[in-house]
Amino acid sequence: MNRLLMVILALGLVLFTADLQAGEHRIGGGANYWVAVDDLDEEGVDDDDGFSYFVSYQHWWDFVAVEVDMELMPDRFGENAYAPEAYILVGSTIYAGAGIGLVRSDGDFADDPFYAFRAGLNLELLPRVIVDISANYRFNDSVQLEDDDTDIDTDTIFLGAAVRFAL
Repeated sequence: MNRLLMVILALGLVLFTADLQAGEHRIGGGANYWVAVDDLDEEGVDDDDGFSYFVSYQHWWDFVAVEVDMELMPDRFGENAYAPEAYILVGSTIYAGAGIGLVRSDGDFADDPFYAFRAGLNLELLPRVIVDISANYRFNDSVQLEDDDTDIDTDTIFLGAAVRFAL
C-alpha cells in the first residue's frame, strides 16, 4: 500500500511541477471487455469475464503521457468493484506503457495493488477527437474474495476502446 501511495505522489509531482501549458490534455471515457487468464473454479465465482467502464484523463508531452483512470467493474467475480489506476505511456499513434492500480470491492481496498502492461493505438477521427483502442494485461500476486479463505490468481486480459477529447 505504501508503494502505491509513493507512485501516486510521484505522478502527482510530475503533473503539477511540469509546465501544464505544454503538451495536450485529453479527457474521455470508454469500456473494456475483460477475461481472466485462468478458469476460476472457486465456489461462488461464476463469471470469469465481463465488461468494465471508465473515465479517463491523459496529459501528453511529445512522446510521453501520464494517464489517470477511474474504472467501474460491475459484477467482477461476483462483486462490484472500482479501480483507480495510473499509467505512464510512451509513443504517439502507437504506444505502450505500464501502470498500477488498486481494486476497491465490498467497501475495502485490496491489500496489494495490481500492475498492468498496455499497448494501444490512438486514432484521430475528427479534429480534437481521439479514439484509443488498447489491450492490457493486469496481474497481482492474488486476491482474496469476500467470505472466501482462498486466494485466487486474477491475471486478466482487457481489450478496450475509449473516446477522448483534446482540450
